[in-house]
Amino acid sequence: MISIVATLALAAAGPLRHSVARSRCTPRMSDRQQRHKVVVTGVSAVTSCGHNIDEMMVNLLAGKSGIDRITSFDPEPFGCQIGSEVKDFPFEKYMDPKEAKRNDRYTQLAMATAKQAVADGKLDLSKVDKPRFGVLMGSGIGGIDSFEKNAETMFSKGPKRVSPFFIPMVIGNTASGIIAIELGAKGPNFGVVSACATGTHAIGEAAKYIELGLADVMLCGGSEAAVTPLSYAGFCNMRAMCTDMNDDPKGSSRPFDAKRSGFIMGEGSGTLLLESEAHAKARGARIYCELAGYGATCDAHHITAPHPEGEGLAAALEAAIVQAGIAKSDVGYINAHGTSTPFNDKFETMAIKRTFGEHAKRLKISSTKSMTGHLLGAAGAIEAAISVKVLASGDIPPTINLNDPDPELDLDYVPNTMQHVDGLKAVMTDNLGFGGHNAALLFTKYPQ
Repeated sequence: MISIVATLALAAAGPLRHSVARSRCTPRMSDRQQRHKVVVTGVSAVTSCGHNIDEMMVNLLAGKSGIDRITSFDPEPFGCQIGSEVKDFPFEKYMDPKEAKRNDRYTQLAMATAKQAVADGKLDLSKVDKPRFGVLMGSGIGGIDSFEKNAETMFSKGPKRVSPFFIPMVIGNTASGIIAIELGAKGPNFGVVSACATGTHAIGEAAKYIELGLADVMLCGGSEAAVTPLSYAGFCNMRAMCTDMNDDPKGSSRPFDAKRSGFIMGEGSGTLLLESEAHAKARGARIYCELAGYGATCDAHHITAPHPEGEGLAAALEAAIVQAGIAKSDVGYINAHGTSTPFNDKFETMAIKRTFGEHAKRLKISSTKSMTGHLLGAAGAIEAAISVKVLASGDIPPTINLNDPDPELDLDYVPNTMQHVDGLKAVMTDNLGFGGHNAALLFTKYPQ
């Protein structure tokens, strides 16, 4: 079914002159005057590398990894015994302790970054038109920690001991609902689930409401708290996680390195505050950048493996560029999905080459998962926040642990040391998810 955005644009766009690949996947919005401009006015993140976006960026730029031996459960029986945990986080700053106990950790993390993004954007909630204020907060897995604990209670103590809050604890839309209740957001609101592409999809879909004039303000992103025994058992048994570096946690996540052997799971949350340009300017907001392009496709190939030629991801990157209406040469940086698995890093590189051609060699590309680990449904939101900060400062975080280059992967992955680039015009971030989901966001410099 053609989306509302595509339907409106198709009538206005006239004859299409894009390639076949573009015509299949691109939202036909060639005339950018047909939509409201979407700007980013607030960013936030909570990861093992920092309890807020600024602390995290300092550590990422310094190449400091947050990966360590698991402390939240006994990891000894598992093939992978390391992870990227958020430790000593002051949840009481963001949620009433009684309310926090009624919600899973993923919702607690989501609430923290939602409030951080509002604070970063200096948004006065008392002056926001609440029916035009929405929340799209995604999670790839939802409340799996609460699921495991209540299942154990069920089988050891009986059904009457299961928490009456169990169902809202585990479902993937709860974070969006709780944030809306707390902040009074009465506009578009639902959960987004597309595995590791969740956060990127949530941001892209939220932008559509602003583009179409259906909302003025959207909080959007992803949250995940899946560093749990059951998650580890499942991912280890499917041989997706790194199991040969338990004695060297900091060196374990090695995107694009020839010795990469699997991902390291992380937890955390990221949120962007999006507004229409008119709304942001009317309240005198600081505008980080414009969210100018969004692409979403499916490989329709395999439930876990990416397309072996990067076809679907290339189409998503292409769609975002076309929607933004910029030249490919304007893109200077990509925060890559870069999970440190043999297939992902290879096929993602192929997709970038397929999309950018010769310009691919001039791009700066890095995987911050080398330090944060892979946050599953929160990954795209965290990496979107990082991308916004990179565009603002020109400071590009490195891909650490890239010590043994893979001859098949020959792009500039910013190995081991941060780089600074003056005059960045546009940056991108992309993510892939089980099910063949691909999503990409493109941010452009906003004239100050």
